[in-house]
Amino acid sequence: MTRPLIAVPARFSATTSALRYAAEVNARALIEAVWRAGGEPASIHPADSDVAARLARFDGILLPGGGDLAPHRYGATDTHAAVYDVDETQDAFDLDVARAALDLGIPLLAICRGLQVVDVALGGTLEQDMGGPGREHRHLVHPVELRSGTAVERATGAQKVEVSCYHHQRVDRLGEGLEVTARAADGTVEGLELPGSPGWFTAVQWHPEDTAHEDPAQQGLFDALVRAAGDRR
Repeated sequence: MTRPLIAVPARFSATTSALRYAAEVNARALIEAVWRAGGEPASIHPADSDVAARLARFDGILLPGGGDLAPHRYGATDTHAAVYDVDETQDAFDLDVARAALDLGIPLLAICRGLQVVDVALGGTLEQDMGGPGREHRHLVHPVELRSGTAVERATGAQKVEVSCYHHQRVDRLGEGLEVTARAADGTVEGLELPGSPGWFTAVQWHPEDTAHEDPAQQGLFDALVRAAGDRR
C-alpha cells in the first residue's frame, strides 16, 4: 500500500557537511519518526508562492521546529536580544502553511516552532524570552500534563508524559479559537488544538522526535498524523 505523503517544510542551513552550498534540511530523527509511522516524508521548498495549491497534493503536513519568528509577525515593536535565526522567507512560508493546512483540513502536526507559528498565524503572540538560563526549556526533559479528551492525549495514550524540550520562547496570548491541551509545571503552554477544525490537528511545544524511537507515547504523535493522513486520502 502506498504510504501517505507527508509534507515537511525544509529549514535553511548556512552550512551542511559534504555539501558545497548552503542547504535546505530537516532533522533525521523527525524524518525517521514519520517513516516509522508508515508515512512518506517529503521536504518542501520554503517559497511563498501558491502555498495552498502546493499543499493540496499532500495527505498530511508536519510543521517542524527551527529558529525564532520575527517579533513583528505578532505585533512586537522591539526585539529581545535572545531572538535568533530569524528568516523572513521561512516565516512567511510557515505562516502560510499553517493557515492553509487548517483551512483545507489537511492533517497537521506542529512541533516547537511549529506550535508558535500556528499561534501567530491565528493572531496570537509570543513571549520573546522566558527569562534566560534557569527559566528557559533548553536541553530539558520534564513532565507535562495532557488534558483529557484531546487529540494529543489520544495520540500518546497518556495524561502525563515526559518530554524533551528545546525552546526559550513560549505562547503569550492564544490565537483565535485555540485551546491549551498541555502545560508544564511552570505554566508554560505545551500543547494547542483548534476545536472545530475541519481536519486532524495537534501542536506540541516539545520535540517528540528526540525520544520517539524509544518512547511509544512520543512515536504515537507521528503515528496519529500518518493515520489521519491515510484516512483523508
